[in-house]
Amino acid sequence: MYADKLPPHNIDAEEAVIGSLLIDGASIHKIAAILQPADFYGERNRAVYESCVNLFRRGEAINQITVAQELAGRGKLESSGGAAYLSHLIAICPTPLDIEHYAQIVYRLSMMRELIGASSEIARIGYESGPDVEASMARAEAALFRLRRRQGTHDLTHIRQVLDKYFEAVPTIEEGAHFDQLPYVLSRFGGLDEFLGGFQRADLVIIAGRPSMGKTSLALSIARNVAVEQKSCVALFSLEMARESVVSRLLASESGVNMRRLRYEQHSEEEERRLIEATGVLSESPIYIDDTPMLKVAEMHSKALRLHYEHPIDVIIIDYLQLMSEGWRGENRVQELSYITRSLKGLAREINAPVIAVSQLSRAVEGRESHIPRLSDLRESGSIEQDADIVLFIYRDEYYHNEDEWRALHPDQEYPREEADIIIAKNRNGPTGQVKLRFRRNLARFYSIVSEEPTLT
Repeated sequence: MYADKLPPHNIDAEEAVIGSLLIDGASIHKIAAILQPADFYGERNRAVYESCVNLFRRGEAINQITVAQELAGRGKLESSGGAAYLSHLIAICPTPLDIEHYAQIVYRLSMMRELIGASSEIARIGYESGPDVEASMARAEAALFRLRRRQGTHDLTHIRQVLDKYFEAVPTIEEGAHFDQLPYVLSRFGGLDEFLGGFQRADLVIIAGRPSMGKTSLALSIARNVAVEQKSCVALFSLEMARESVVSRLLASESGVNMRRLRYEQHSEEEERRLIEATGVLSESPIYIDDTPMLKVAEMHSKALRLHYEHPIDVIIIDYLQLMSEGWRGENRVQELSYITRSLKGLAREINAPVIAVSQLSRAVEGRESHIPRLSDLRESGSIEQDADIVLFIYRDEYYHNEDEWRALHPDQEYPREEADIIIAKNRNGPTGQVKLRFRRNLARFYSIVSEEPTLT
């Protein structure tokens, strides 16, 4: 019935997208996260758009001249219509201001073609499969899941949209005056800010520790302090936890309600009141969350830039580094991670905002008598240590010793309950040393210990 029909496509919309880019190359920020070269039906349109994307990833200008050079360098200029076709694309473009509208048309028709492809794959499974119905169903579901996963595009989402699931929508106040961009961003942890002078813009900051040390909690505490207390914009990329889990932690931290009680809805009326107040506070804070798993640097770069054009970003937080992947099959993981950390450092400089990345430590820490981390304990440590401007380790004696063991080893010292040592192992622009913070694990939140002074090394 449909065998004699062409797949859904709209060449005019494809040409309008590319023509818009040739006129206004910066507009690629609006579409790069949703539109891929494979979404173009026309072969030469696909080649031209791919050249635009390559220029964008290298941070180069996009215009008729640079795109022609890129096509020529790839040996595709003539097959793509040459310079005459690029001139034609500029001439027929109605206006570059509607590029997102054109891109949505191209994207929607691409999804329709993928749906047709998935249906053909399912039909083939039905004809070729043996008696194992469950296995055949699983393969068919996987074909649709791949399509659904792409259709359900993950993107940076304001925290309010997730918080609305907990309670009825909280009335919003009008946006206040614009806050002048400071040359640094404060963590609001006194000793740490004294040490570092705040997080300097364009710095790559690594927060590292063994599992359950509180890495994510420290990163979220910094995000909360930056957004709530300084009204500064935070872009949070959570590769491990869904955005609902991230917001649940932030809600427990802000309200002082135990995460377990929050999770099982066992809170009292007083705690309910605090949760509502916390929801109001967080809803008005400029925190944007993306929970795309296995995120690639190019995708993160595009999403961050799109947000930055609308709401200038003050801090980017990534949880966590080892879950990022560029899909380099057969390549050395150290080389891949080296590319990722260099790219993150480049992103920090381009946006002029600190990038704070959570990182795992190797098991070598557990094999030593002293479990205090070293720079060499960073997993695939060479590139991380080299590219980072600041490396912070989290160490808690409470993690390794219960109260009885501690008293046997240190009879004259008080048990370090809820104490965490933040070790500044690398500080490109200042001293190293350590600072003590209070860690409330049940609230997933760190606090300053006012009486503690930073220790220089």
